[in-house]
Amino acid sequence: MSGFEGDDMSELTVEKFYKSAGNRLGLKLVGGREGLTRHIRSSHIQKPGLALTGLSPIDAHRVQILGEKEIVYLSSLAEPELVTALQRLLVPEVPCVFVTRNLDILPTMLQLADTTHTPLFRTSFDSGEFIQALSRFFEEAFSSFCVVHGVLVEVFGLGVLIIGASGVGKSECALDLISRGHRLVADDVVDVTRVGENALMGSGSHLIKHHMEVRGLGIINIRDLFGITAVREKQALDLVVELVDWDQRKDYDRLGLDEKYYTILDASVSLLQIPVSPGRNLTTIIEVAARNQMLKQHGIHSVEELHKRLSWAISAEQSLGAGALDDEDEGKIL
Repeated sequence: MSGFEGDDMSELTVEKFYKSAGNRLGLKLVGGREGLTRHIRSSHIQKPGLALTGLSPIDAHRVQILGEKEIVYLSSLAEPELVTALQRLLVPEVPCVFVTRNLDILPTMLQLADTTHTPLFRTSFDSGEFIQALSRFFEEAFSSFCVVHGVLVEVFGLGVLIIGASGVGKSECALDLISRGHRLVADDVVDVTRVGENALMGSGSHLIKHHMEVRGLGIINIRDLFGITAVREKQALDLVVELVDWDQRKDYDRLGLDEKYYTILDASVSLLQIPVSPGRNLTTIIEVAARNQMLKQHGIHSVEELHKRLSWAISAEQSLGAGALDDEDEGKIL
């Protein structure tokens, strides 16, 4: 599902883009109105620059942005060269063209835009501001979106998504984390958007954000109870913690050598499964898990380093003979 009004990104026409972002981006349609049915199928943007001279190709599937340098260059050309340069730009594959800083548009450009049915817009934004604003819009428009049942909290700056069966204690655990100074992003309904090749962003529903449902207590407003610093509007997903009922017959992972992942929108996030039983301090475990995940993101894998040391010690003892490593040496290795 696309982040653009629930439509597939192949349905993003220039006209729909103009209606959705025209006011936000300060756009005015000045030419090529008949081409508004063209589709925008790429989030990438191009400033043609040298492509106008013919020294590099125009990426015809990207929207094109003309700033002051491009307009000055085009203004310096004689009419035949100007027409040739514009014909490289105003082709059927180009979705649309933007001119920034409300720069004057050459009459020849207006005429060719109408002739080729290439939508031509002007904006008061300068090129840098416009590219940033347009990139943010395309990031939302071309992103994938889904809803996940769980609780999203920020723990030590990391986004931790707590999932599990109904009644397992997700909200209670999150409430304990908030009381320790961590922040709530969303409870029960987490809107997840894919914003990069393998990056996910989570946020709460506009209707119920900042609220939590705690059995026996009811619905509470975290922002009102704990203050504005206890909530966050959105947060990247760094770790998924699944709370599962303790099963004595099941053999749980005690070493952590096998990395598990949780897939959302075809993106993989580290997964940690925590058995729930009376007496276990889940809040402390999640805090430690977040700290450990931070170390992993910096390339420090404690269990792997310990495994390597143990393997080296065993291999050395086997090579040198049993008892070759006394207790003091083993202590140094470990």
